[in-house]
Amino acid sequence: MRAYVRPRAAACVCAAAAVAVLVAGAGPAAAAAAGAAARLPGVAECRTSVRGGEGVAVCFNPDPDLDRVQLHIECLRWWDPDVDGASVPVGPAQTVTLSDRCWKEIQEIWVSGKLG
Repeated sequence: MRAYVRPRAAACVCAAAAVAVLVAGAGPAAAAAAGAAARLPGVAECRTSVRGGEGVAVCFNPDPDLDRVQLHIECLRWWDPDVDGASVPVGPAQTVTLSDRCWKEIQEIWVSGKLG
């Protein structure tokens, strides 16, 4: 199952919160409070942060199954290309750090995730 959330700049988002929004039928417009992270069973918990043009997501998988997470960044400037990072496996009890950047400011940052 793919999770998708597009919060405003510097908001903290987790793939699990996106799954909850999509399951509820509310669409991809939900935003999480800064510094918070939510999680549904089976999806890694991720926290995002933005500093200037660099976006970082730290994801932890507390479950015994393999998860996959992917960092997405939308840059503010029209000439600055958006970033969709590679899907990274997060093993049981493993933490991974994903990072990428824009040339200038970041408009939005989010993490998508799926099982296996």
